[in-house]
Amino acid sequence: MSIAKVIEISSESTQSFEDAAQNALKEVGKTVNNVKHLWVKDMEIIVKEDGSYLYRTACKVSFIVNS
Repeated sequence: MSIAKVIEISSESTQSFEDAAQNALKEVGKTVNNVKHLWVKDMEIIVKEDGSYLYRTACKVSFIVNS
């Protein structure tokens, strides 16, 4: 039997929501092993003063801690 844990993280991108989610997965993979799922729970666009956009995602990541 495996035991999984879920953590919540957020990530940003100036390109797209997809890029923000991929950044989240890449960053969490640096410190967490056995990542199995990433669920984008929430998305937000921040309009900066110069008119550009910042795409932000709030994600839940599940990973196996014991098998």
